[in-house]
Amino acid sequence: MPLKQITFIVNPNSANGATGRQWPTIGLRAKDRLGLFETLVTIGPGDATRLTRQAVLSGAEIVVCVGGDGTLNEVINGLINEKGSLESNVLLGYIPRGTGCDLAKSLSVPLNLERALDNIVSRRNRKIDLGKLTYRDHRGRESYRYFHNVLSFGLGGEVDARVNRTSKICGGFLSFIWATLISILRFNKKQVQLRVDDFFDEDVTIWNVAVANGQYHGGGMRVAPGAEINDGLFQVTVIGDLSIPEVLWNLPRLYNGKIYKQKKITKLIGRRVVASSTQVVLLDMDGEQPGRLPVVIEMVPSALSIICD
Repeated sequence: MPLKQITFIVNPNSANGATGRQWPTIGLRAKDRLGLFETLVTIGPGDATRLTRQAVLSGAEIVVCVGGDGTLNEVINGLINEKGSLESNVLLGYIPRGTGCDLAKSLSVPLNLERALDNIVSRRNRKIDLGKLTYRDHRGRESYRYFHNVLSFGLGGEVDARVNRTSKICGGFLSFIWATLISILRFNKKQVQLRVDDFFDEDVTIWNVAVANGQYHGGGMRVAPGAEINDGLFQVTVIGDLSIPEVLWNLPRLYNGKIYKQKKITKLIGRRVVASSTQVVLLDMDGEQPGRLPVVIEMVPSALSIICD
């Protein structure tokens, strides 16, 4: 296969730097299985988006992301051209190497390198939905991005900010659970005006709202059990006005799929979500913290072809 047809976008800093240390081995195995390919290595935030666009313009037919959910988000945004439409002829491959890798849990993307390469060799793929959000960045400017997994606001944004300030040396689960526990003790519940399609429009007191395309976020929290990544719908989980003891007591339900057994946690289904607040409410987008409310979130059905089982 010619060099230009496959491009690997590698984030060496993902998984607390383990990806960079493992890349020589990963690269050799990939070359054995796939033949020649181009490798583009990120240095800092935003590089994966820029390098992906560069690869697409150079004729890449398959772009393989090697990194975590944040790197994958940047790569996906790089597959969207300046007119806001996706390069539909490009297949996205994924070798999960990150703190959370939550999309892999919803999509049957194997963590095992050989099985992930098996998928890329086969080119088996499926269409998945994306979400588009219009929000305020940290400078207060209106911005937009696409997300593949979960967009949340409230406690999730606080947790992201805390996780991304740490070394993540303990791995995804422990990094997120520790940051969650600290953030719960320091977080003040927020007052949010929330609208979902035309059937829900209320002022709500929240710990967190998750607008979910996939089922998992935060290193394995099953925030939206039953969500389907290709049904054209968001599953919206509203964690409402719980006390701190209630939050801590129900924390295991975030992992075992029983989150909706708590009466103050609500499930809504819709295609468009609008939220605003007079308070500063931070966003969590696929494990990154891009900005704050207000936000408009819209479903983009069957937007992207991704290689998976």
